[in-house]
Amino acid sequence: MNSTNIHNIEHNKRNISLGFMPLTDCAPLVIAHELGFFESQGLNVTLKKQYSWATMRDKLHAGVLDAGQFLAPMPIASTLGLSGPAVNVIAPMVLSQNGNGITISMALYEEIKFVHQRHQIDLPISAALLKPVIEARKKASKQTDTKLRFATVYPHSCHYYQLLTWFEQNGVNKDDVDIVIIPPASMVEALQSDDIDGFCVGGPWNAKAVRDGVGVTGATSCDIWPDMPEKVLAMKQSWQEQHPETTTALIIALQQACDWLATVANRFEAARILSRHTYLDLHLSVIAPSLIGSCLVHHQLSPRHIPSYNRFALDGNDTINKPELFHGEWLLSQMVKHQHIPAEVKLEALIDSVFRQDIYQQAFAEHDAFATPTKVTPLKSTKMVP
Repeated sequence: MNSTNIHNIEHNKRNISLGFMPLTDCAPLVIAHELGFFESQGLNVTLKKQYSWATMRDKLHAGVLDAGQFLAPMPIASTLGLSGPAVNVIAPMVLSQNGNGITISMALYEEIKFVHQRHQIDLPISAALLKPVIEARKKASKQTDTKLRFATVYPHSCHYYQLLTWFEQNGVNKDDVDIVIIPPASMVEALQSDDIDGFCVGGPWNAKAVRDGVGVTGATSCDIWPDMPEKVLAMKQSWQEQHPETTTALIIALQQACDWLATVANRFEAARILSRHTYLDLHLSVIAPSLIGSCLVHHQLSPRHIPSYNRFALDGNDTINKPELFHGEWLLSQMVKHQHIPAEVKLEALIDSVFRQDIYQQAFAEHDAFATPTKVTPLKSTKMVP
């Protein structure tokens, strides 16, 4: 594909700071960098690792980051000022779908088996199985606080809303469960130390809990909200208006990366890259499973086969990367339902201004159609981190 004419436009930036979280679904950003897709579009991108979504948000708002990987509801929350001053943040591209899992502690898993007198629990695990556990703890609550405690990564996240949906669809009152916010990388440690009974998080942390023998992954976002946007490319609206060609170049490079990730072989190669210290700094055995469609469940049980566990693109002419308005409206409906947004907000106008499918479409309307390689491309380095 022809690169953009970014080299010839003075008011567009070539040197870009792009924020990412060390999660499995940061793969499009990492692959675009490692395979030279950014470079081919005339961009010099520096990937900046962040460790909490609040930090990512604040740095993008302040202009420390030019753009970044956001949770799909985050641009809406930023625009409405739900976690601080309102900043108009847009999402001109979807980077991934699915990818989250709900993992419970081994202690809670054994408690569920005991109260239901079962040797094994059917998968996906229904939250309805928690009800007798919750009732038993209510009876003991006069002496101590014995509520079940679940963690998620950010209040305005698919993780949070998926966790609540998992409870509600199975008759569990959310008021009977404490929900706390913990950065993704701290989830497994919190589970192991009994600070929480379960969590909803993206990869590789569910697989890490299973590999370490401290958790059981009972459900995934594919079981709760299949094929909904999970991560998006985000930037301030003012930044995009100042740098339209840079935005186009970012979208094209990231689309090439997403399309490259459409094959299992390439996703396995991506897992090898992600394992490096620069990125996730974790063993291949906890990164690769979800990327190749395998959901680790229990350290002594066979994994579940979930082909779309991490989805970045579809084979063929269809695309998941255009920010569809109906997806934005769905996310808004969840935010209203859970009282994060007043019901009187004009939802349709809001989504039009945040989920910018017009920018995505324009990026490709201005350029020739391109073919992204579907085989594993030779890398700058294939050194593995132990």
